[in-house]
Amino acid sequence: LNRKGAKWDYVISDPTSSTAYKTERYAFLWKTSKVKKIGKAWLEKKYQLEIDREPYFCTFQYDNKQFTVVNFHAITQKRQPETEIKYFKFLPEEYATLNLIFTGDFNCPQPHTVFIPLKKMGYESLLIDQKTSLKQECKKDNCLASEFDNIYFKSSKINTLNSGIIHFYENFSTLKEARIISDHIPIWFEFSLN
Repeated sequence: LNRKGAKWDYVISDPTSSTAYKTERYAFLWKTSKVKKIGKAWLEKKYQLEIDREPYFCTFQYDNKQFTVVNFHAITQKRQPETEIKYFKFLPEEYATLNLIFTGDFNCPQPHTVFIPLKKMGYESLLIDQKTSLKQECKKDNCLASEFDNIYFKSSKINTLNSGIIHFYENFSTLKEARIISDHIPIWFEFSLN
């Protein structure tokens, strides 16, 4: 990325505490001219027994205002991701001084009742009725399967300027070829801080 003209930095998590087959690492990338990383990024350890791949937190500063991105990859829908997501309702109180932005693959659609506690705290979902995972095969130009990826933010602290999804699979000859890269499409969010 640095060869493209802008300076980028990154941080990679330690492996998550889950079993060897499910262990993952998270990463954050950012343009150093836009935001500054504050302190060290960390894996949330308090709920590591309840959450297979515990979320990864990183605080950034823009224009003297801070926000903390909480990256998360839930267990599969068959394993009931709501059994993990339910612990997210405790995080805003535990990190009361941080402006949390929850992002990732929740393997659970945003209307699910597990998100009600966050919504009652003033969090809202960026995407509504937007599928983000890829089907095995496109059917009549419909290539998206499920509404799993999203971003949840506190609307009193963050204003949405722009957002969307990237249909990267359209640049491939087949969906099978695209799925080698990912079985989800990227989502993005441009915002200002109150």
